[in-house]
Amino acid sequence: MDIDKDLVAASATPLVLAILSEGESYGYAIIKRVSELSGGELQWTDGMLYPLLHRLERNGYVESFWAESESGRQRKYYRLTRAGAEQLDRQRRQWQIVDKTMKGILSLAVDPAGGGRLVCPDMRGVTG
Repeated sequence: MDIDKDLVAASATPLVLAILSEGESYGYAIIKRVSELSGGELQWTDGMLYPLLHRLERNGYVESFWAESESGRQRKYYRLTRAGAEQLDRQRRQWQIVDKTMKGILSLAVDPAGGGRLVCPDMRGVTG
């Protein structure tokens, strides 16, 4: 499924903050984790992730450091800061409200006979 760019952009910050709340990570591993969490539906690129990481770092939500990887190469890692954990908590509460709202409206059914009106599933056939 091709997910709308606006929806991907809106969810990117809380996704990255949540992934980093699991522990420090590096770019490629974050991209793989997003794909894993979405069942392969979200396929992020470097060009999407790194500007976001840089913005999160400028805002003080993450910090970066260089360390040696298992292969002996230097790799830039990112970790959540206290401000990032607080931001994640705010975003989590906001997304819970959005999720609850979407579940409520999407549980409504479209009545094709009624000119496309939305009706509650338990009120099908009710005229009014």
